[in-house]
Amino acid sequence: MAGFAVIGGGIAGLAAALFAARRGNRVTVFERDARAPGTSGSTLDEDFFGRRRTGVPQAAQPHLMLGAARSVLRTEAPDVYDTIMRLGARERHELDWFEERPPARPGDEDLVTVQARRIVVETALTDALHAEPRAALRYGEPATGLLVDPSSTPPRVRGVRTPLGAYEAELVIDAGGRRCASGEWLTGAGCRPPLVERHRTGIAYFCRWYRLPDGRADGPARPWTVSGGTFAGCAVFPADNGLFAVTLFVHTEDPTRGALRDPAVFEAAARTFPPGEAWLELGARPLSPVLATAGLDNRWSSLVDEQGPIATGMVGVGDAVTHTNPTIAQGMSLALWTARRVARETDPGAGRDRGHGCAPRPGTGSPDFVTEHYAWALRTLKPWFDFQVTTDRAIGERFAVRDFGAGPTRQLAALFECAQEDPEVMRARAKVRHLAAPPSEAYGAPEVRARVAAWLAARPDYVPGTAGPDRREWDKITAP
Repeated sequence: MAGFAVIGGGIAGLAAALFAARRGNRVTVFERDARAPGTSGSTLDEDFFGRRRTGVPQAAQPHLMLGAARSVLRTEAPDVYDTIMRLGARERHELDWFEERPPARPGDEDLVTVQARRIVVETALTDALHAEPRAALRYGEPATGLLVDPSSTPPRVRGVRTPLGAYEAELVIDAGGRRCASGEWLTGAGCRPPLVERHRTGIAYFCRWYRLPDGRADGPARPWTVSGGTFAGCAVFPADNGLFAVTLFVHTEDPTRGALRDPAVFEAAARTFPPGEAWLELGARPLSPVLATAGLDNRWSSLVDEQGPIATGMVGVGDAVTHTNPTIAQGMSLALWTARRVARETDPGAGRDRGHGCAPRPGTGSPDFVTEHYAWALRTLKPWFDFQVTTDRAIGERFAVRDFGAGPTRQLAALFECAQEDPEVMRARAKVRHLAAPPSEAYGAPEVRARVAAWLAARPDYVPGTAGPDRREWDKITAP
């Protein structure tokens, strides 16, 4: 086979394979699911609601494509982006929150959310890969191990094993997600274990999918964002083709969480929050049971430790590098950033020279290739991972102790509420949301800080977290 072997056919694996193939590499994707999305005459809804994907438990949960991911696709694969839109996705500009959009500034064009289910993005990527002569997709043939040469220092990964055989590869791209056993395969072959950083979130999610009434293409312009109090929250996720998901989230130890699986209890609880009430009041038709997910963590994984690469010939993309809790919805963006970087660094048309006075590009089997990949990830991805960890810790602690406190959490809550009235603060929030600027830069800008301070000064008794029910009302709704 040679070429590249990609473990996993989710968004990260499909994107990595497509970007690499379009730069002249031969790529084979190994995916456990027996068939590709959109095949055998199935519809998007049949694929989305009718398939149980054990390897991707988050597949039926809401997804958003933020501006960072949108930018990658529009640059690397504009045909894929066009297909996503043709399949029913919708664009929403952050500054459309206001009845009249404020005057444009450079960068505003990237503050756009693409509202679509995961299946839409996967279908578009799969269709593009099927048309690539240098790409092959092996559905129903999961990777079950690695071919490793232990005589190299460090050991060299030379391919993958599947139930049907062994395949040599110049480079293995691990896109197997957080449940992939690649770390065990490496240690079983004599490598040092991968470096893993893990943070539990303490947040449980419950979502239900709905379709807007006939003749209605979209829901209310506002409110549809997250709202919540000190013990629970609610968010609405508009999607493609008139679908939307309502999500409730509580602490994993909240005694009422089990009751939220009941559709009647779920809807009654969702209606106590402004976004849930606004969207459910439209008379939408439910399409799914209540889908629960918990036990999530933020996990950072690296094949480089303090001694250097633990192996060569393999790098990770997507959740194999950074798995993040969905509260900020940044997972797709980080995955596409990484897929693009791998494709650029392995572009045979770019040669092995990076330009005048620059060192040659390391080969895919060299320690330097792995070292540079994870050094880039530390510079580019890790700050957003750390931001996710900090955000989730604040939410989890708030739910656990049922108090916002008076420190940074109150300030951030004030910034979010101020943004709903102030376009300049909303722009700053949108830049962080779409990974266009780090929080320290966007929120720390003097103008933004001054506007939030003035907003707070005009509200000396401001208490965050008042949207939604109080605890007594919540307990009454969720009581057996």
